[in-house]
Amino acid sequence: MELSLVSLSKQFGQKSVLKNLSFTATGGKAMGLLGRNGAGKTTTIRIIMNIFPPDEGDVLLDGKPLRHSGVRIGYMPEEKGFYPKIKIKDQLLYIAELRGVSRQQSKKVIQDWLERLDLSEYWDKKLETLSKGNQQKIQLAVALIADPDIVILDEPFSGLDPVNAQLLKEIVTEQVNAGKIVLFSSHQMNYVETFCDDVALLHEGQIKLNGSIREIKRRYPRHRISLSLAGDNRLEARSGENVRDYMERLMHQPNDLSRLIDRLDVVRGQCHLILAHESNREAVLEQLVAVHAPVEQFSVVEPTLEDIFVEQTGEIQPSGQSV
Repeated sequence: MELSLVSLSKQFGQKSVLKNLSFTATGGKAMGLLGRNGAGKTTTIRIIMNIFPPDEGDVLLDGKPLRHSGVRIGYMPEEKGFYPKIKIKDQLLYIAELRGVSRQQSKKVIQDWLERLDLSEYWDKKLETLSKGNQQKIQLAVALIADPDIVILDEPFSGLDPVNAQLLKEIVTEQVNAGKIVLFSSHQMNYVETFCDDVALLHEGQIKLNGSIREIKRRYPRHRISLSLAGDNRLEARSGENVRDYMERLMHQPNDLSRLIDRLDVVRGQCHLILAHESNREAVLEQLVAVHAPVEQFSVVEPTLEDIFVEQTGEIQPSGQSV
């Protein structure tokens, strides 16, 4: 299966929320929709789910309009939408029937999911008695209860402890391995980076980057260096300087280091260099060797998705409401 968003635009009043947005998600892969809150992720999801139409563009499944395909979509929203004072079994049975699961089949499917999510003891409990993390797992059960073809997860790790976060990863990986289209909307880039194959980076309603995370990171300039020198004690015994003082002195000597390096940061004795250009790596190492710097480790730092986001948008991720 292939889900294609083609030239989507959406405006609310005078505000353009999506601007000619296009990307493709493929079955058997997890795709991350990345962007700060307000970038257009939730609007994109609502258009995919046909909650409202785009002003322009279309959503296609294998080349045909998704709205006419009859495909099943499982959605795990960021905001909770269940009834706190109604028993979990009653809510899940009701939702399963709405999704077209027979009464006889739905009870078994629900019990299987509750067992898989370690929630069997809450079958006859009211939702309000559950912790936030367990309510989040109920949301996941609802999303998967009808065996959907497309799974959409909006900030799924919110409220989950590390054990339940790992359980969520395992379950969604099973969905990916079953060939389903999995869309993962988040501003938590560390989760997307370790969890998704592909990514679409949204900024102000437009796609800034789109494709394989591996390829995006491979194309991104590698101008950050992690440098370890002999510890402060050895340096102080040798030159009376700590690591920071030693490196700053080298940077101000009449050599090429100051020209090759844009910025120096020292954190707990570890040097982080931002090179003027990634091609300067060998020259920097040669200069350090030439002045007999006590280099213990010199390595290129692979950019993170957050590094790439900041480079592309010029801003750090804030918290707030999604759009």
